This record gives sequence, structure tokens and C-alpha cells, in this order.
Amino acid sequence: MAVKRLQNRVAESRLALPAIAVYAITMWITSGLFTKGLWLQFALFVISTYLIVEMNNKYALIRTYSRMVSCSFLVMTLAASGLLYSVSGNIVQLCFVAFYTLLFNCYQNKKSAGWTFYAFSCLGLASLLFVQILYFIPVLWLVMLFNIQSLSFRTFWASIFGIIVPYWILGCYYLVNGDLANIATHFAALEQFGTFAQFTSLTVNKIATFAYVLILAIIGSIHFIRKNYNDKIRIRMIFNTFIVMDLLSVVFIILQPQYYDMLIRLMIINTCPLIGHFITLTKTWITNIGFYIILISSILLTIFNLWAPSFSF
Repeated sequence: MAVKRLQNRVAESRLALPAIAVYAITMWITSGLFTKGLWLQFALFVISTYLIVEMNNKYALIRTYSRMVSCSFLVMTLAASGLLYSVSGNIVQLCFVAFYTLLFNCYQNKKSAGWTFYAFSCLGLASLLFVQILYFIPVLWLVMLFNIQSLSFRTFWASIFGIIVPYWILGCYYLVNGDLANIATHFAALEQFGTFAQFTSLTVNKIATFAYVLILAIIGSIHFIRKNYNDKIRIRMIFNTFIVMDLLSVVFIILQPQYYDMLIRLMIINTCPLIGHFITLTKTWITNIGFYIILISSILLTIFNLWAPSFSF
């Protein structure tokens, strides 16, 4: 009989999510929920968390009862406390979580044009605020083909129309105001590239946060690749999507670190199921020590980012 260690008791506890939720609210208050009026950002954060919980429940991302996916999302987002203040960043984060929640509903259904349309509409909405997210579209089509197994003539065009719809609405707004040139300016940003791997433009806080999320992504990915034979094929395909998108986000940050503030959010979304799976389903004394290290490092990083938010070289 396998020993149930502290990490497993925490992962399987029904009190884990409420406890982390209280911690999250405390951190939001400390970050200026009342003093800085961060109510819209907080509302977007709450909705994103709710969708993460629903995604975990609906698709059974972990084969036993656990709230570690949503808890990991909360802890990582709070550790990167500088992300809490941006309205546009929180909208992009919410749209991407909604995209996954809708896309996974298309698994092995080549006739799921409706769900595909709604999913890519969320991505199109996100691109209004972060147009560079459109770079992920070709890869997401491959994900639909090989992992979600839903790509067909109908779903391909549904994805195209889904991406376009927010721009139709925006175009009507600009037409009424006589500012159609702004559409061209918006897409022109796709051709603008900064200096590759220019990490000196990032603060120590951002580099530390990136390293923290990256390490968790590596740990979670290696664990899942080694142990995925225990999961159903559908879960393997979904987690392969997380791994691929995590890898692309890492490469994107390394090549174009000026987009860190948006891309680190995508990394957190893709990493939380991976590290949640690791914490819940590993039972050795080494992984238990790793759990303590992850917990302590999360607290230390949160404190560092909260009280020294602009520390630079």
C-alpha cells in the first residue's frame, strides 16, 4: 500500500481550494484591492479561476479527486503579483482559459463547428488586446488535428470566422468613428520584432518569476511524459496540448521578452494542470520534499514580487 504523504493529503483535501481562495483574497487586499480600486481586475481573476475549476471538473484532468489544478493556478498567478494590475492582461488570460474550456469540448468531434467558433472567438477577442497571440493559430490548428482530433473543413472555417468576428465588431466601431486606419495599425504590430533574447529589458522580478514557472513546467511535463500511460487517451491528448503550448510560450518569451507580461500568463495557464498532476499523483519522499520546496519558493517569490516589484539590475 502506497504511503500517503503530506503533498497527497493536501492535494486531495476538500479544504485546499477554500484555503487558497482565502489566501488569494488576502493577497489581493495586500496588493491594493481597496486602496487602488482593482475591482475589475479582481472580477476577471475570479472568473478565470472559476473556469479553471470547471475545466478540471468537466474534463477530469486528474484521475482522482483533487483541486491542485486550480490551486496551482492561484498560487502561480499570485506569485507573479505584478500581473494583477493589468486589465488587458487579465482579459487575455480569461479569454485563453475560456478558449481551452470550449476547445476541449470538441474532442474527436469533426462536426463541432459551433464549439470551435466560440473557442476561437475568445482567441480573437484576446488578440484585440494582444495581437501577437495570433502567432499561435497555426499550431492550434495542428493541435486540433493531432491532439483534439476535431479539425475538418467545417471546424477550420469555424475557427477562421471565430477569429474574425471580434474584428467585424471593432471594424464597425472604427467605421462609425472614422478611424478604420487603426485596424491596419493594429495588425502592423505583427511585423514589429524587438531584439532577440534581450533579457536586460526585464526586471529581476520578471526573470525570477519566469524561472519559477519554467521549472514547474519542466517538472510537470517530465512527470506526465513518464507516467501518462496511467491516464486515459483523452487526458493524454489534452495534456500534450498543454505541453506544446507551454513550450511555445517559453520560446516566444526567450525570443521576444518584451511580450513577457502577456506570455507568462499563458505559461501559467498551461503549467497549472501539469504541476497539479505532479503534486497529486506522485507519492515518493523525494517528490514530497519537492512539494515543500515548491511551496516555500512560491511564498518567497510572492513576498519578493509584492514588496520589491521593480527591482532591477
